[in-house]
Amino acid sequence: MRFVSYNTPTGPSWGILVGESVVEQQNLGANAPASLQELFDSTDNRETLLADLASQAANSPTVAVDQLSLLPCVPKPGKVICLGVNYIDHANEGGNTIGDYPAVFLRCSSSLLAHKAPLQVPKISDKLDYEAELAVVIGSRARFVSESEALNCVFGYACFNDATLRDYQRKTAQWTVGKNFDNTGGFGPCLVTTDELPEGCVGLRIQSRLNGTVMQDADTANMAFGVARTIALLSEAMTLEPGDVILMGTPGGVGYARTPSVWMKAGDTIEVEIEGIGTLINEVCA
Repeated sequence: MRFVSYNTPTGPSWGILVGESVVEQQNLGANAPASLQELFDSTDNRETLLADLASQAANSPTVAVDQLSLLPCVPKPGKVICLGVNYIDHANEGGNTIGDYPAVFLRCSSSLLAHKAPLQVPKISDKLDYEAELAVVIGSRARFVSESEALNCVFGYACFNDATLRDYQRKTAQWTVGKNFDNTGGFGPCLVTTDELPEGCVGLRIQSRLNGTVMQDADTANMAFGVARTIALLSEAMTLEPGDVILMGTPGGVGYARTPSVWMKAGDTIEVEIEGIGTLINEVCA
């Protein structure tokens, strides 16, 4: 199944994406959770609940997705944990090495934006770079989980654009500031459950396109740390909770590593596409 989040006059809601239309939460029956977070939290009866939702969606009215005010797939995740230099070609283009442990940093939920929402170039910098990434949404609590069991903790996957202010990223050794400007983390267009995708999302083509020109073109099999290993390692340090998001790093082809460097600017359109998941589109504005 494919889920979207959207805004209503009474606050955030969610629905099931069917083609280019959405079955809204209020049309999914009495058992439909009030929020996606409640769905993530329903670990005891989730299989039955998802089957019921699928049955309801097959016989319910829909609304065109373009008529909804979309939100990030998970509007307010508890944690957004990011991996840096997790593709070998990206490490090489930046003169970095991949060690025995992933480079980890955090994003704030205030930096996220929805599919087709404006991605903003801030007043204080024009060094805005694109980063196509696979987003992993946790569906059950994970603490000291083994690599062999880690994928059982995943609810689904989405596209992400970890857009970065490169000059601010390099002001500190921690990267945090450059990764957390408002309205720079594109997250969408939908959240796809694990049953629709290969185990661990291995072997999927991932691209970014700037104004229609392919900038990044890779395979998720080229990640140094795959989804299962990443979850296992992170769960040694922290409790991963339902609704948390892990961003799996970006492949080579980013703007700063090009000659001359390529920065997103007002009027551009940036797309992130992952095979089997969809295409996240954002126009860039000042």
